[in-house]
Amino acid sequence: MKFAIVSGSHRHNSESSKVAQFLAKILETEFPDSKNILLDLGKEPLPEWEESKWDEASEKWQKIWGPISNQLKQCDALIVVSPEWGGMVPPQLKNFFLLCGDYELGHKPGLIVAVSASRGGAYPVAELRMSSYKNTYLLWIPDHVIVRDVENVLNEHFQATSKDDQYIQDRLLYSLKVLHSYAQCLIPLRQSGVIDYDKYPYGM
Repeated sequence: MKFAIVSGSHRHNSESSKVAQFLAKILETEFPDSKNILLDLGKEPLPEWEESKWDEASEKWQKIWGPISNQLKQCDALIVVSPEWGGMVPPQLKNFFLLCGDYELGHKPGLIVAVSASRGGAYPVAELRMSSYKNTYLLWIPDHVIVRDVENVLNEHFQATSKDDQYIQDRLLYSLKVLHSYAQCLIPLRQSGVIDYDKYPYGM
């Protein structure tokens, strides 16, 4: 089993990055046989999508996107950590989904983890569920997690410093177990031969 974790904040050493690294630690502990990749858009920004992305011979995109694409294709599930910026998903994260096609994320389960410095965080969940799955064919699982007051939680690995911290750690662990089960269930679907990206490359 292989998980891809994307930290959607543009900022260096962001709280979203902290949460993403915490998730990676949970996966390493709970599923020691899994292999995980972490794409931090604050440390590894991606160029904006433009039409040359469609050109399979483009050296620019082969060099920049090719290695990331290959890693995503090998993954069985996606975890997206998104801060709430003015009630929206950061543009770099939206750009990530524009760059992804059906072969990277198609018919794989995804978990949304939203991050808020205060009591917000709901808007990124709604936005991602509405607009990120169409052409990627990503399957968001019903569970999602909102990490509120993020500066005060997830600062010590597996050592909760408050009741709220313990609750969010427990909820993250539960949601990752659910995601893992979804990932196992969807592998046979992708191998079944029923999916035809050549005939239907875009969602409706």
